[in-house]
Amino acid sequence: MSTVKTGNQAEQAAAEYLMRQGYDVLERNYRRPHCEIDIVACQGDIVYFVEVKYRATDHFGSGFDYIAGQKLRHMERAAMTWVRERQWRGGYTLSAIEVGGPGFEVLGFIESIYT
Repeated sequence: MSTVKTGNQAEQAAAEYLMRQGYDVLERNYRRPHCEIDIVACQGDIVYFVEVKYRATDHFGSGFDYIAGQKLRHMERAAMTWVRERQWRGGYTLSAIEVGGPGFEVLGFIESIYT
């Protein structure tokens, strides 16, 4: 399976998980120069900018381990761009979902990496 197809399946699993948890998925694959967000979701008056990380196995650690440094800066830039474009006045946070295995199970959800 190609990495694009795997990524799409992981993002679909994450979006479905969020919807089951009561989030509204506003956008998927929000992209601008030098930044992107896999899923933009909303619950109440908070927007969640969600990075989806897929790992077939945990042999090399959690997908969450790979959200640091430059990736966080890109997420923050994308979130700030989205907020500015939409003139969003509510709260927002960076989030992450780890999806794993051949069944694309949601293994974890960090609702707020930091605000």
